[in-house]
Amino acid sequence: MILSVQDGLVYLMVVTAAADRALSDEELTRMSMLVERLPIFRDYNRDRLPAVAAECTDLLSGIGIEGVLELVISKLPEHLHDTAYALAVEIAAADLDVKQEELRWLEMVRDALDIDRLTTAAIEVAARARLRKA
Repeated sequence: MILSVQDGLVYLMVVTAAADRALSDEELTRMSMLVERLPIFRDYNRDRLPAVAAECTDLLSGIGIEGVLELVISKLPEHLHDTAYALAVEIAAADLDVKQEELRWLEMVRDALDIDRLTTAAIEVAARARLRKA
């Protein structure tokens, strides 16, 4: 399987959204918005998003979340590890209801990407600040 860096980031967002076994409309909307607006996805064919998400879902049933995480990390350059974690946090926080399963997944992602606690805390605080409602 040929997996681009951007496909890997989409996989990470899909697994994050599915971590609590319920993909909310807010999570799906946020995922589409991120793919549409972020520079990392500038040359990405956005029309592929539904197909790539479906591929990821199929992989989840075959190799599980750990397998998908390993696959994504194997394709991800180290300088994008914090970007990957930021995308995962953004999706988990999109519906403003981060469940225990999502927290556990984020912990797995953080550990697998070997991101220090100060960086992850900054990413998490920034996501809360961006998504906070009045």
